[in-house]
Amino acid sequence: MAIASDAEKFVPMKLGINGLGRIGKLSVWYHAERQYFSELVINVGRQVGTSLEDIAHFIERDSTYGALHNYLYGCRAERVIEEINDEEGTMKVNGVKVRVLREYRNPAQIGWADYGVDLVVDCTGAFLDPTAPPDDSKGSLRGHLASGAKKVIVSAPFKIKDKSKSMPEDAITTVEGINDSMYDPQKHVLISSASCTTTCLAYMMKPLLDYFGPQRILSASMATVHAQTSSQPVLDRLPKAGATDLRKNRSVANNIILTTTGAARALALVIPEMKNIGFIAESVRVPTTTGSLIILVVLVQDESFTNPVTRELINRIYKEASAHYPEGYLLYSEEQNVSSDIIGLPKAAAIIEGHETHTRTAAVRFDINQIIKALQTAPVDTNGTAIDAETLKKQLQPLGARGILQIPVTQAVIYGWYDNELGSYTNLLGDKTINIAKTMY
Repeated sequence: MAIASDAEKFVPMKLGINGLGRIGKLSVWYHAERQYFSELVINVGRQVGTSLEDIAHFIERDSTYGALHNYLYGCRAERVIEEINDEEGTMKVNGVKVRVLREYRNPAQIGWADYGVDLVVDCTGAFLDPTAPPDDSKGSLRGHLASGAKKVIVSAPFKIKDKSKSMPEDAITTVEGINDSMYDPQKHVLISSASCTTTCLAYMMKPLLDYFGPQRILSASMATVHAQTSSQPVLDRLPKAGATDLRKNRSVANNIILTTTGAARALALVIPEMKNIGFIAESVRVPTTTGSLIILVVLVQDESFTNPVTRELINRIYKEASAHYPEGYLLYSEEQNVSSDIIGLPKAAAIIEGHETHTRTAAVRFDINQIIKALQTAPVDTNGTAIDAETLKKQLQPLGARGILQIPVTQAVIYGWYDNELGSYTNLLGDKTINIAKTMY
């Protein structure tokens, strides 16, 4: 995590966190370590356990990352949660005051203004539609604004339910270090932090786009081998009414489960050049608690058969990019990692596994007659002026023997690790939260 100066500790600003699931809890860890906000106001929206001590117990211990005090200060550390006041609903976590709200689930009813909260991070995963009105009976992101917040950060991609609606002008999706400059403090009040997979993928694609340009990247596909999430059942269960994907109801503990990912759609919001590149994204869930892997396959048009794209070039692109991007968000490694090696690794949106980069160059063959036939409906030259099929044939025919055009293309396979919970996603989400807070404070 970034080392904060004394001037950036305990500023007189409060942060609201809605939801205390995996990302909500780990966001508390991040902000307890960073000590930027003077107070964290956490809304869990319901009674938990028998007292506030049970919530403190939940915050303090984690089956994946161990105890909070050990994570912060090492194996000899002592407890950092103190001054637990059940009546007031407050405690101190590593010196940061934490207030816990246990009454309302609907964002519009929380009353952020009553607690002096201007900035909220919604980590529930329940409110993702930026077009839903603040008085939606099921709750909405804009309900936070009606409750007194001035800006809301969402720890997931936006999902607009009504497909006839477009993204509101006051909403934006950003990934720190990639397109965060697109955030306009005067304009945007709803900010999506995309997803853990999109964050890693953005750091895998951006260096290639910067080097080759979008014109030379013919297509791309990815598969994420993703750790299990809390939405998956421990044991098989009956599907809900209307459920169409029966695999989501199978035991996460002893299955490899094929599922879907919205990473391709979200990536186009973060890197607009991706809209013009054919892209496919798939996901496979595996029974590990965290630590995921993206396998990226990119098809690049070579400059010539004698100077193809090589494994060494791809790795060099990532090595140089890792020194360019801020805060260690992109790392390059040749250490032959396994998934547990990258758990909790601070700041790394993506760790490129350079040892496993592969390339294969071949000639892609095109039948010129088929190209001419396909273009006859609206053939154009490079200036956008219509030309007839015969002229097109004269231009293309010399390029290929026997009517076959051969173009050198390299297929590159790149592996990128990411800690989908704390190490990658929550750390970048925390950085985003503080950077946005600085535009408000």
